[in-house]
Amino acid sequence: MEDRTSTGLYLEMTNAASEPYAARRRAVVCALPGVGVTTLWRNQKPGRDDYPRTIPEFETLAVYEVDADFEAPTCPAEIWGHHYERVPRPAQGIVGAGPTLGLEIVLVSPSTPERRQALRDWADLLHIREIAAAVVPGMAMITPYEKKGEGDPRFLHLYEIDEPDAETAFQRMAPLTMARIRERGGKQAVKDWMDNEALRIDYINSFTRVTDSEK
Repeated sequence: MEDRTSTGLYLEMTNAASEPYAARRRAVVCALPGVGVTTLWRNQKPGRDDYPRTIPEFETLAVYEVDADFEAPTCPAEIWGHHYERVPRPAQGIVGAGPTLGLEIVLVSPSTPERRQALRDWADLLHIREIAAAVVPGMAMITPYEKKGEGDPRFLHLYEIDEPDAETAFQRMAPLTMARIRERGGKQAVKDWMDNEALRIDYINSFTRVTDSEK
């Protein structure tokens, strides 16, 4: 079984463009204990209104692969940081032969605290599973993470995409997945895949890679 092995991810979000962010901030984070590979990403569809949102929109996403020694730093006012750790269940999909060129970031939380495990079960055993089974062109590995400590967004689902136009790959996903589900289970199965009473969407968007990996 293929899987991602990084212990966690630290995300920083900002409305600054990638170049000034990199010049002012990336070296600061990379100097911290436990930080590995870093990449920068540009929002492909800022201000999208087809999904709910509980966090501010942002232009640039920095992704830092981190290990167990990492402690999230204090962020300047114009930067929002989120530290996530791998959940026990494995990632789903395949590790692409080439580099990851696009990302789909899905941030979700349980609708109520007691529905945390119900959300995790629906996401892992139904929603993500069916997307991976549909073998959507362009989509590679889907890896779940949980926020370290308290607070929301509780879960990060990181969709790796092996082409730079992540939004186009993302738009392929739902029709292909729903067609496969509908053929086997009908309309109710599609509804069960699309939504769950334990789900609260915090943020969904597509990002294209703007830098090579560093460190």
